[in-house]
Amino acid sequence: MARNNEERLGAKQSTAAPPIDNLTQSSTDTPQSSVLSFTAPTEFVALPSEGKFYPQDHPLHNEETVEIRYMTAKDEDILTSKALLKKGVAIDRLLQNIIIDKRVKLDDLLVGDKNAILVAARVSGYGTEYLTNVTCPNCGEISEYQFDLNEINISSVNEETLSDANVALTDRGTFVYTLPKSGFEVEMRLLCGKDERTMLNIMKASKKSERPDEILTGQLKQILVSVDGISDRPVINQFVDVMPAMDARSIRNVYSLAMPNVDLTQLFECSECDQETTMEVPFGATFLWPR
Repeated sequence: MARNNEERLGAKQSTAAPPIDNLTQSSTDTPQSSVLSFTAPTEFVALPSEGKFYPQDHPLHNEETVEIRYMTAKDEDILTSKALLKKGVAIDRLLQNIIIDKRVKLDDLLVGDKNAILVAARVSGYGTEYLTNVTCPNCGEISEYQFDLNEINISSVNEETLSDANVALTDRGTFVYTLPKSGFEVEMRLLCGKDERTMLNIMKASKKSERPDEILTGQLKQILVSVDGISDRPVINQFVDVMPAMDARSIRNVYSLAMPNVDLTQLFECSECDQETTMEVPFGATFLWPR
């Protein structure tokens, strides 16, 4: 919800008639800074996690929203900075800047909460209409399509759904699940911004060394907290490398079910073949760099 406070915006004007002796004053007598003073409005973004999966000492522990300010022209400098773009940190730097509570660090934000802030930042900066190129999954035709970011909803954790899937929540904000093939009980956690960067580094290292991508096993090693009560990291990593494919797939499915996030699925209608299908709104290059 945006703060439309007239005093904060510096736009409140007096409706009383000016004194007679002031009518002949030059407009230059009024400091220009007071005329142009402006404070960027803020809004509260609903967190998909509802703050349930942060430790007690985290500023977002049990907080259902986080306050951000609207994007400004100065923020666009970050998005066009060649140095930040080359390092791949432009978007993270932007998001960190617009979060009001500076105790909240992007590295510690859960991925779903970070996505919610990203969408809200885009809406505040460029509106809800998102025009981008989309490839039709039916005919392969590439065409421009306009998504409505107002239709993006929050997908919070549904404890009843998890219970039906034999997934239990712990008081530490983790998930416990018994693997279908090996029968081991595993404890999983939600990934945060720091984990995303770790995964990116794994991908870069795989490309440089020309080794097979380790993205799937790397992600599993980040997710798992313990296996049958064993939390020793080398043991967990070794288990991931040799676990049955059925167990690995099961972990990924449970994680997708448990992860609070923004629901990016919308209806897409191809202008070429008239096929209607649901697809995720793509976070392409034009999401924060619209035409």
